[in-house]
Amino acid sequence: MTFSIVATEDDAIGIAVQSKFVSVGSVVPFADAEAGAIATQSFANVAYGADGLDHLRNGLTAEETIERLTDEDDEAERRQVGIVGADGSVAGFTGEDCFDTALDVQGENYTAQGNILENEETIHAMAETFEEADGGLPERLLAALQAGDEAGGDSRGKQAAALYVVKPEGGYDGGNDRWIDVRVDDHETPIQELERVFKLYDVTLLAREEPEDVTELTGETAQAVADTLVDLGHLDVEDAETVAAFAEPQREALEAFRGMNNFENHSLPVVEDALARGWDDADGEGEDRMVDAIWHGLQRLDRK
Repeated sequence: MTFSIVATEDDAIGIAVQSKFVSVGSVVPFADAEAGAIATQSFANVAYGADGLDHLRNGLTAEETIERLTDEDDEAERRQVGIVGADGSVAGFTGEDCFDTALDVQGENYTAQGNILENEETIHAMAETFEEADGGLPERLLAALQAGDEAGGDSRGKQAAALYVVKPEGGYDGGNDRWIDVRVDDHETPIQELERVFKLYDVTLLAREEPEDVTELTGETAQAVADTLVDLGHLDVEDAETVAAFAEPQREALEAFRGMNNFENHSLPVVEDALARGWDDADGEGEDRMVDAIWHGLQRLDRK
């Protein structure tokens, strides 16, 4: 009762998955930047993850890895697996004993698969959306996951979702390859919650290229941000009575907000620029809108 997509772009490779299964992110996705990425599902054999990555490291292609894994598994016909190798090879497998509706579809640099689905369109919508979506690999994976859910999704409902993407030295302070690791273990709308958490993760942990120029907060947006900073306790009320443009008191409050939320990856001028550019596109209220606005405003800058 799971649908997922495994894909690669440039030097990043990862998996997005949703299921009516608690903490699906602890079961389905496995990845290593030097080997590839694997989604193992449908009576998941988690040994497919570690063993499959070993096979990929040893030079087997995605298809050869699936053949090796399934040949050694007496219950292979109950399994479903999708693999994309760091070498660019792609393969999927859906056992004959997987519960309907179950299928897998491959394209250039990706494989999408699912079981116990409402319909086959779930997987085809994921594939088409991944191919056509804008943005980087995480945005395209999330867009594909959302498209699959909207097309039908898991016939038993929704519970958990995960996004796991690796790239060389992509982890915290470059110490490992865990570039993006976000999970929603139990939620009524897990994909939407995953998208919200990913935006916060993105703003907090992922670095961007420095902009050539920045915009200062002025006009109605400056006033709205100042009022929000008052509500969050970072700015005195008298410093937000009439704000035509950000000055020292407002920037000190914004710096307090930046520090409180661990947004050290982005300088204060970049945060102000992102708010100015992203405020009108942002959703929510209070801190949620601040984070969403910064995320939207950062989209013009490539991730490092």
